[in-house]
Amino acid sequence: MAGPVAEALDALPLVDHHCHGAVTADLTESKFASLLTEGEAWPGVSPFDSPVGIAVRRHCAPLLGLDRHAPAAEYLARRAELGWREVNRRFLTAAHAEAFCVDTGYAPHPVTSPAELAEAAGGTAYEVVRLEGIAEAVAARGVEADEYASAFRAAAETAVRRPGVVAVKSVAAYRTGFGLNPARPTYAEVTRAAALWLAEGGGRLTDPVLMRHLLWTGVALGVPLQLHAGFGDSDLRLHRADPALLTDWLRLTTGTVPVLLLHCWPYQRQAAYLATVFEHVHLDVGLALHYVGAHRAGAVLAEAMEITPFRKLLYSSDAYGVAEFHLLGALSFRRGLAGLLQERVDADELSPTDAVRIAAWTGRDNARRLYGLPASEPGRD
Repeated sequence: MAGPVAEALDALPLVDHHCHGAVTADLTESKFASLLTEGEAWPGVSPFDSPVGIAVRRHCAPLLGLDRHAPAAEYLARRAELGWREVNRRFLTAAHAEAFCVDTGYAPHPVTSPAELAEAAGGTAYEVVRLEGIAEAVAARGVEADEYASAFRAAAETAVRRPGVVAVKSVAAYRTGFGLNPARPTYAEVTRAAALWLAEGGGRLTDPVLMRHLLWTGVALGVPLQLHAGFGDSDLRLHRADPALLTDWLRLTTGTVPVLLLHCWPYQRQAAYLATVFEHVHLDVGLALHYVGAHRAGAVLAEAMEITPFRKLLYSSDAYGVAEFHLLGALSFRRGLAGLLQERVDADELSPTDAVRIAAWTGRDNARRLYGLPASEPGRD
């Protein structure tokens, strides 16, 4: 795609405001296939025979020295031949991101640390701390129910003071869904709920009262709060991950910290509404973009941008495991946004100057502003 908008986006070093590490091991065919889907394995059906699998063969194969659309067997053989370090380096550098905000709270596989991810990409990485992990660690260390609230708050404050931490995240959408009582729970409510949770062993946090307490504690920490919304793994109940269910809670938290709705598909329009009516709400459509592919990314972005203020949309890949997703997320974002903005320029609904500004805001500058990142990563601008 030619044109000034596409050229500007191709040259723009992105800020990936939410992603994960890449696997630090050579992957067997079955393990690689399992990482191509958010769900469980499909017996007798290859994940390569899906939109994201086709996108890998189309866009990632050339970076491994293969023809476009190389067969899956050739792709996997070449990947194994190069080894995980070289594979990660090729895809991460090709994504052309100058900074990554890395969620370190989910790692069922051995993956790169933020520093290792940054080194492979030739950029800079920051950490996003997952609040549920902090709560569960507090319980695992041992705490009395009447001390849980203060112990969790203290542990969370310690975590956000670590060098390089720029945000916290909650996966309440997975654990309880967003249809929670929006009010801040009282100390007595938290203590009663903690007593029940701790008596059961204090494992995976799913108690609605403690999840409300977690969200309100996250707001009190004074750093941006990321919330998973919409599309996710098979343990998610999608109808409970509609961000519109947060409306009353967002009304109560207006004037506090930036709230960043992650992923959002298929609720990108609901997220756009929330970003329009609440000053502290922002969103991305990460994760969905590499699953729908570059040819459909523009359609998802178009719905997200119908009414969203241009300073409130961010780029993320939500890449996890295979470094191919860091590349596909960036490629789909660049192509989708360039096509969408160029279409508006061609219709004289947007000036070329404004289109390039919007591209830079969305791909990089909105994240820099919200997370307090340096104005420019050394050597990348």
